[in-house]
Amino acid sequence: MLTKQRADRVLLSNISWQQFENILRDLGESRASRVAYCDGALEIMTPLPEHEFYKEAIGDAIKDCADELEIDYESLGSTTWRKPAAKAGLEPDNCFYFQHEPLIRGQLDYDLAKDPPPDLALEIELTSRSLERFPIYARLGVPEIWSYEDGKITIYLLDQGEYRVSETSLALPQISVTKMMALIEENRPLGRRAIRRAIREWAKTL
Repeated sequence: MLTKQRADRVLLSNISWQQFENILRDLGESRASRVAYCDGALEIMTPLPEHEFYKEAIGDAIKDCADELEIDYESLGSTTWRKPAAKAGLEPDNCFYFQHEPLIRGQLDYDLAKDPPPDLALEIELTSRSLERFPIYARLGVPEIWSYEDGKITIYLLDQGEYRVSETSLALPQISVTKMMALIEENRPLGRRAIRRAIREWAKTL
């Protein structure tokens, strides 16, 4: 087992799927770290405060827009998604069901062998990853990723096994992610409630 470390993450290699499952069990549910696994490589990452701020602010903005637009959704946060047959698993910064929400409504347990993957995943990219996450999302079949990096959100849609940049979201086609981020940054000095009020007022006009 080889280990590479950085201040906020550790990368392990030659980890079997059973070892991955054991590590998840040992880490437990009530933890701050996030994990990603692919073909024997396992990354364990501890988020920094800036990471958590944008995770929460963007996640809240998505939910607030859906509420104002009266779009049904489910938000499952950093749920551990895994698919043994694909040797892949990860925990997103947040994830949502929109198109497939009626199929999973009310569920508390999920199995990607029979349930659809989340329709939208949120990734906060403040530093370079030790383990590339997009190929893992592709193996899990997640159709859309919103990736925050350098003050902007980029929408990626899954197309024939690879993610390509898109101007429009499949899950929330009404939403301009550029305007969303502008409102978050404009109101950040005023606090979280101000951000949410601004997002809701904007969403009412869409």
